[in-house]
Amino acid sequence: MSGSVIRVSARAPLARAEEARALALELAPGGFEESETVDTLTVSLYVDESAVDRVLAVFPGAVAVAVEPGWEDGWRAFHRPVRVGGLWIGPPWEQPGRGEQAVVIDPGRAFGTGSHPTTRLCVEQLARTGRGSLVDVGCGSGVLSIAAARLGFAPVAAVDNDPVAIEATIANAAVNGVLVEAALRDGETGALPSADVAVANVLLAPVERILERLEARLAITSGYLEGDRPRAPGWHHLDRLELDGWAADRFVRA
Repeated sequence: MSGSVIRVSARAPLARAEEARALALELAPGGFEESETVDTLTVSLYVDESAVDRVLAVFPGAVAVAVEPGWEDGWRAFHRPVRVGGLWIGPPWEQPGRGEQAVVIDPGRAFGTGSHPTTRLCVEQLARTGRGSLVDVGCGSGVLSIAAARLGFAPVAAVDNDPVAIEATIANAAVNGVLVEAALRDGETGALPSADVAVANVLLAPVERILERLEARLAITSGYLEGDRPRAPGWHHLDRLELDGWAADRFVRA
């Protein structure tokens, strides 16, 4: 960057999270930070001072603050590893313990490393589920696909309607040395691969539409608050896990 580095932070209602992420990615293709509460998404973009006005035009009310030298290390400190379902999940600059099964995810393309409660809940649900073939609908960085492969699911297919997500999933699967078949596809409208198990960690409304179209005997869903209950005609609810205000459910074909 040619000038001072500015951190611009903007908030959006969680219902508009995907829109906010898409706008942030357009403004900062190299990646951005994000954090969530039960009802708000905060995105933080690191941009040259000459780009601040453009960001503020897209995110009115955003807060711009100059960052100190060494901000890159602070950004790395934001992404910490987690241990869930017998797996270590974290960024490439952290190291798993000796003998731990690792899922290494680089967050530099606007995706997290797997520490969000919904991701952790899905991994925990996967660890409790009988193995078989799997499809990850709305795969994002591929963390759930890779975790599933690590846990012994095979074959693993991943779909997303965002080409950046597919590219990230392919790259992350290669880094982790696992086989994931990733394809650009809209999980709400396009044909989905059949599988023994499906996982969809997206928003509530897309989860409900995806459940209507899945060809799977068991489904794991998340991406919504613990007060939300997905409508799931044709499915029987097995169980639910909750963490920090979020939930993940398992359904079996009725």
